[in-house]
Amino acid sequence: MANTEDLLKRLGVSIDAGTLRLALTHRSFAYEHGGIPTNERLEFLGDSVLGLAVTDALYRDNPELSEGDLAKRRSAVVSTRALAGIARDLELGEYVLLGQGEKLTNGKNKASILADTMEAIIGATYLDNGIEIARAMVMRLVAPLLGSAVAMGAGTDWKTSIQEIAAARRLGTIDYKVTGSGPDHARTFEALLTVGGLPYGSGSGPSKKEAEQEAAAASWQLLRHLAHEPKSAAYSVSAPANGTGPAGASDKALAPGSGESA
Repeated sequence: MANTEDLLKRLGVSIDAGTLRLALTHRSFAYEHGGIPTNERLEFLGDSVLGLAVTDALYRDNPELSEGDLAKRRSAVVSTRALAGIARDLELGEYVLLGQGEKLTNGKNKASILADTMEAIIGATYLDNGIEIARAMVMRLVAPLLGSAVAMGAGTDWKTSIQEIAAARRLGTIDYKVTGSGPDHARTFEALLTVGGLPYGSGSGPSKKEAEQEAAAASWQLLRHLAHEPKSAAYSVSAPANGTGPAGASDKALAPGSGESA
């Protein structure tokens, strides 16, 4: 495991070495080492702390929003996809204790493992430091998401959202063209979403599902910006590979059907 002092510096908190090790212990590692405790109880605790901190911030900062809109934003900010993006920015995968099977399948980059470990870290911070320090850490980590397109957009299921907006505008059939590269234990997938045969958004990730979600998120955000553009024009945006969603995407105009920058 990498030097956890560097991780604590990125988090901006101090956590007892034993508690931190527990927070980083995935069940696959625990099972291979005689059934030692896993990070799942800390994950349970951290989920509640995260939910409270984000809910409180959204409630106080957005007095004009309805309960439904607040719930949508909270869902986006605390989603597996968003938490995995935060974890990748922290390079958390380098510190997670994994069993051999998970190591061979690039478990340190799996969104579910990263998100669960991030919640366990939040739980460990609360356990050792109390609610105020834990809340402050959560706010530092999620602040970029609270006002971003991820939080203000469609929520967590971008593939469903892109289907809805494409159907409402009668843009045509949605298709994902997915390619993979790299060795079997560390595959990276690239997805390009087309609507009505025209390219819109691209994304990447350690699984086909994540790459497609990235492409859908990028495409949804682009379609929102192009609400008044001619339907025949096609564009492409690239979703960030770290899983943080369309907030950092950049627009590239395409010639209709060309798939290449104009």
